[in-house]
Amino acid sequence: MNRTAGKEPGENGGGGRRTGLPSFAYTEADAEKQRGVRRMKLFATGLLVFVAAVFALATWAKNAGAGPWAGYVAAAAEAGMVGALADWFAVTALFRHPLGVPIPHTAIIPNKKDQLGASLGSFVGENFLSEDVVRARLRSVGIGSRLGDWLSEPDHADRVTSELSTALRGALTVLRDSDVQAVVGEAITRRANSAEIAPTVGKTLEKVVGDGAHRRAVDLIAARAHDWLVAHEDLVMDTVEGGAPGWTPRFVDRKVGDRVYRELLRYVTEMRDAPEHPARGAIDRFLRDFASDLQSDTETRARVERLKSDLVSRAEVQDVIASAWSSVRTMIISAAEDDRSELRLRARASLLSLGARLATDERLQSKVDGWVEDAAVYVVTTYRGEITSLISETVASWDAEHTSRKIEAHIGRDLQFIRINGTVVGALAGLLIYTVAHGLGG
Repeated sequence: MNRTAGKEPGENGGGGRRTGLPSFAYTEADAEKQRGVRRMKLFATGLLVFVAAVFALATWAKNAGAGPWAGYVAAAAEAGMVGALADWFAVTALFRHPLGVPIPHTAIIPNKKDQLGASLGSFVGENFLSEDVVRARLRSVGIGSRLGDWLSEPDHADRVTSELSTALRGALTVLRDSDVQAVVGEAITRRANSAEIAPTVGKTLEKVVGDGAHRRAVDLIAARAHDWLVAHEDLVMDTVEGGAPGWTPRFVDRKVGDRVYRELLRYVTEMRDAPEHPARGAIDRFLRDFASDLQSDTETRARVERLKSDLVSRAEVQDVIASAWSSVRTMIISAAEDDRSELRLRARASLLSLGARLATDERLQSKVDGWVEDAAVYVVTTYRGEITSLISETVASWDAEHTSRKIEAHIGRDLQFIRINGTVVGALAGLLIYTVAHGLGG
């Protein structure tokens, strides 16, 4: 069982510290790998015991006069023991103090864990997060061309459209109507108050009058005025009679009212039917003068601005501005949910068109590649410190003993081959040295 299983990350005294980062946990999969490491340790240790036994027997045989072969075997076994012990010390020193003795420069991983994390962070920052490396790697990928090929497939365009619709619906659902309405209302009000509209209205009105586009409105007003007079003769008569002096006879008031009504009806009828009627010309002159005043007359412009401010600040107008968001939101959500809506069809068509262009247009591919490179370079150069510190701080937060055991579980089996190879190579080297020395010594 792990003796530190119940400890918090960094609670062990082996160099870890609390940073609030997730623990580098020792899992069941690590335990299974550790069992494989122990089997290799037993094999390597068994080989050491074997060469030690061979050395003892060969030394005994040599002293007993068994012949020259015993010396060769003893030399090979002795060198094999030395190689095995040296490599056992080297491998063990990575993870703990050999035999529990605190020899300097041993238990390297638990004692130097934080420094190793800092070095790893610096290595990653210098060799993976540099501008040249990022640009070269992204340039070799050819993101623009690949993206074009991918987007030009209808199935992929459908998928992107669906994902965008889902994201749009989610964003609109999360947003609170009151917040958006307040922002939209404030933005429109601020924009309306900051921009002077009189000159623009004046130029527009001047163009409308110059093109004669206002004449239809005059025709409509004249026609409606005529129809109103025809339908409300009694009202006009009563109005004229009611405004007459009290001392005049009623038949006179009636006669005057009838005359006023008929003249008024005649005037409006002529204005309706005659395109060149003087009243129409007077309206044209009035509109042209008003358009000019809107652009150049200070007092007129100021009055228009006051009217605009009063109109925008009215509660009714603010309610219309606020309610506009609800209508737009409902319309967008409905369009996003409908597979055959104009919004989704246009989005899909735009994606397919973009994919086709990206797949064939090298200039566009180059632009997209440049945008991606610039964005990636900005991220790695701006946040390189945060990325590398994440590595070093994460390593520092790991429990020292857990880290040592986990690393040993992953690479310990291969390290045991170093011990085995050290035993074999040491034995061969010892045999070679003994042979050369024996040959030179005659």
